Amino acid sequence: MANAPYATDDANYGHVSRVRGSVVDVRFTHRLPELYNALRTGAHQEIVIEVVNHLDEQTIRGVALTPTRGLARGDVVIDTGQPLRVPVGRALLGRMFNVFGEPIDLGQPLEGVEWRSIHQKPVPISRQTTSSEVFETGIKAIDVLAPLERGGKAGLFGGAGVGKTVLITELINNVVGNYEGISVFCGIGERSREAEELYRDMAAAGVLDKSVLIFGQMNEPPGARFRVGHAALTMAEYFRDDEAQDVLLLIDNIFRFVQAGAEISGLMGQLPSRLGYQPSLSTELAEIQERITSTATGAITSVQAVYVPADDFTDPAVVHTFTHLSAIIALSRERASRGLYPAIDLLQSESSMLVPHIVGQRHYTIARAIQETLAHYESLKDVIAMLGIEELSREDQRIVNRARRLERFLTQPFFTTEQFTGQPGRLVPLEAALDGCEQILNDRFHDYPEQALYMIGSIDEVRDEA
Repeated sequence: MANAPYATDDANYGHVSRVRGSVVDVRFTHRLPELYNALRTGAHQEIVIEVVNHLDEQTIRGVALTPTRGLARGDVVIDTGQPLRVPVGRALLGRMFNVFGEPIDLGQPLEGVEWRSIHQKPVPISRQTTSSEVFETGIKAIDVLAPLERGGKAGLFGGAGVGKTVLITELINNVVGNYEGISVFCGIGERSREAEELYRDMAAAGVLDKSVLIFGQMNEPPGARFRVGHAALTMAEYFRDDEAQDVLLLIDNIFRFVQAGAEISGLMGQLPSRLGYQPSLSTELAEIQERITSTATGAITSVQAVYVPADDFTDPAVVHTFTHLSAIIALSRERASRGLYPAIDLLQSESSMLVPHIVGQRHYTIARAIQETLAHYESLKDVIAMLGIEELSREDQRIVNRARRLERFLTQPFFTTEQFTGQPGRLVPLEAALDGCEQILNDRFHDYPEQALYMIGSIDEVRDEA
């Protein structure tokens, strides 16, 4: 122990007094460690424990961020004297880390980098920007119907196989290429397979060198999954505050963060609230969400995948997440089955930014007209299936004509799928997307085949082809 990195002359030693799963009680006779301090124990100090509670003048209760296998009463514990820290800086770009800031991509170890605590306070209100600004993505369906807020939070609702990862990698590509920004991907409770696939996909798409990936994987203890979001935010805050860059923070899946908190709460012996969730659910979620904001120099814009348990939108985890979101992007399996990619549900997706005084009257009017047209078409589908489109009135036939062309125009080939589809990707400015939708609504393309509007960028491509 004398050669251990934390065993100095004034080191604060304690002894394990109780182990219950991931919860460890440690007794200190010299001085009590501060809350959130990291403790180390085990034969090689490989077991990391975070202090979460002071039980009395000599005993702390901590949550282990690593497996506690082999830990026994009486084992020596060292107080590191500091909270859990992660590296920050440009050296992180293109790398993949765990919750301790250790590279897990088989690359070279980091040297000469700054380390910061994962527990940072949110930006004071006096430093936050008060104006609402649209964050353009270059993806038509999002920019027109569910615009993201710069420095805001968007929820991405989607099951397996509907294009969630493809949409995430395309967002990373567009932000890196057009905003000269940085992307930070945080995997909470991810499968190891998914993490490895995402790493390879991003490398193949050429966006890895402007991205940082950090994972608290499904097989890790709840403490690691609970703290990996804080670690990712510390990395993202460096680029926003020190490098004055826009950061796109992608979290998959925010529900797993809530789930990890519920596991810890149960192990700590806290009385559960409704449906078994921890009583501190809203506070823990707010600690993460309130750090995602914009300042005068840069912004952290977040897109968070949200799992909805049993499709119950009244579930407390989902309700508390909704209160923080400024945009909802719903992915539709039905659209994916029809080959309409990105498979964004054009009626279920919405944004608080879609109001006239933020996006402008023209954008608002066009978006509402699109939604009305698509909703009318949805109500006519049963009639069409039973009687055929010929039985509809002249006006209803025109609405169906518009809706089907709008659905196809709001598809788009992605840069990150070029190698699979053979189609070059398109980045469409918001103004070009609005022009195309407006012309379709005005029946300028009613006599063009629907397929002419499928998987294109701007509407000008249809005329050029014709």
